[in-house]
Amino acid sequence: MRALGVQGLTDAELLSLLLRTGTPQSQVIDFASEILDRVGGLRGLLKASPSELLAISGIGPAKQAELSAVGELVTRALSEALQRQPVFNHPDALRSTLKIHLSHRQHEVFSVLFLDTQHQLIAFEDLFQGTLSQTTVYPREIAVRALYHHAASVILAHNHPSGLPTPSEADKRVTEAIQAALRPLDIAVLDHCIVAGPAVYSMAENGLMPMA
Repeated sequence: MRALGVQGLTDAELLSLLLRTGTPQSQVIDFASEILDRVGGLRGLLKASPSELLAISGIGPAKQAELSAVGELVTRALSEALQRQPVFNHPDALRSTLKIHLSHRQHEVFSVLFLDTQHQLIAFEDLFQGTLSQTTVYPREIAVRALYHHAASVILAHNHPSGLPTPSEADKRVTEAIQAALRPLDIAVLDHCIVAGPAVYSMAENGLMPMA
């Protein structure tokens, strides 16, 4: 790192700095490579659950805590980037945050970004979780949280563990139902984003948002 700079290190070399030690069977860099292969690279590592990390031979509670903390720091850093300026002025940060937050969930998670009148982020919450293929969404609960945050608008987001980013007919119906719940409160639904692996599909960008 001193010779090349931190940018010159491979993913495994960077991870080995956090791990510090390997296992009786592997040197630390080899151990780091094994971990990345197991979780699907850096993005998978950042979103791996504690139980998933502890299931890897050689990772105990201390190393698991350190790796989980790094993932949370990255997520918070991206959220800070969104909070500093309007979300729609920083689409790359929005997409990166959604991918890190949702792309490696094994079950569907439905999240909502609550925005102020300047489209700056107030809060980013996971509101509903479901099975491998579907989640039950309650528009009334979204309305309650939007009022709690004094939000002027929201962005909806959920993941498709199937890997297909295009919205289903159920996704479109849910979007319409949420719009109907928020319209009397003068809260706009700006977009509904679907995350599937590295892809983020925007219903607004593809002309699929129902009329407000």
